[in-house]
Amino acid sequence: MKKIGIVGGTGYTGVELMRLLAHHPEVEVVAMTSRGEAGRRVDDLYPSLRGHTDLQFTAPGESDLSTCDLVFFATPNGIAMQEAPALLQQGVRVVDLAADYRLKDLGLWSRWYGMSHASPEWVERAVYGLPELYRDEIRDAQLVANPGCHVTATTLAVLPLMGMDWINHGQIVADTKSGASGAGRSAAVHTLMAEAGESVRTYAAAGHRHHPEISQTLRVIAEREIGLTFVPHLVPMVRGIESTVYLPLVGEPSELPQRLYERYYAEEPFVDVMPAGSHPETRSVRGNNLCRMAIHRPLGGSMLVVSSVIDNLVKGAAGQAVQNMNLMLGCPEATALEMIALSP
Repeated sequence: MKKIGIVGGTGYTGVELMRLLAHHPEVEVVAMTSRGEAGRRVDDLYPSLRGHTDLQFTAPGESDLSTCDLVFFATPNGIAMQEAPALLQQGVRVVDLAADYRLKDLGLWSRWYGMSHASPEWVERAVYGLPELYRDEIRDAQLVANPGCHVTATTLAVLPLMGMDWINHGQIVADTKSGASGAGRSAAVHTLMAEAGESVRTYAAAGHRHHPEISQTLRVIAEREIGLTFVPHLVPMVRGIESTVYLPLVGEPSELPQRLYERYYAEEPFVDVMPAGSHPETRSVRGNNLCRMAIHRPLGGSMLVVSSVIDNLVKGAAGQAVQNMNLMLGCPEATALEMIALSP
């Protein structure tokens, strides 16, 4: 059994990691750290895990994570870049669920995250953790930067079209909707039920941290500059992200887009291209690791519209992290991730 540690176990992604790993046949979670809950049983804070773990939260300095085969950092931005290098230098493999190693341009990273990078030497060595693009590199990686949730839904929605000469890469628009769990577990007025319920609001319309992350990946795949307008919204639900992406046409597609998508994702275990005319729903992926999508050409006009849905805590965070872990440790990629979505 491979030994796994989770740093930052009290947040939503931390407990989601534990939920997914509790019955993984090839790994054992041996440590979950927390500064504020040290000494408390994990299943006391999260009763959903009763009967599935006997772990107690430990203070970060009290856990010998160097004995782990792999450690997840489910921590706020800025923590992994300070703490992960010591583990990496001892040969421990790391998956960071925050943004510390996602952006290769350190100046750009500092502008968006408001701090200097503490371990720039590891940024170039980090592999971006989108298995649909970088599966082979992830297998050999020591450090994987797990993608953001809005990023995953949006990037997967448009990958098959990047580099096509009949797409206007300079005017891509992504309109995304996210549930309240995307803001994390910390108390905040804007996610209170009385504030978020029965309401939809735009946020970070002037610029969101996920914008440069999406652009970085699409620019590499398309081999050209990308013009992206990205506008996220908070909607009154707990889990889920829906990304509607608009891609202008500058010519007639060389292949029917539906067929193009079906062919591109034919071998992907966690991408479901729905039949023509479908409209994906976030509830169809609640609790599982799937990205479901459908592509439309409204009225046969000059715009392609792709709708993509994921569970932000699973394929948008912990599930994708476990998918990366499976690749890194040589486990079958879908191990512990073949769940049917919750319905209703």
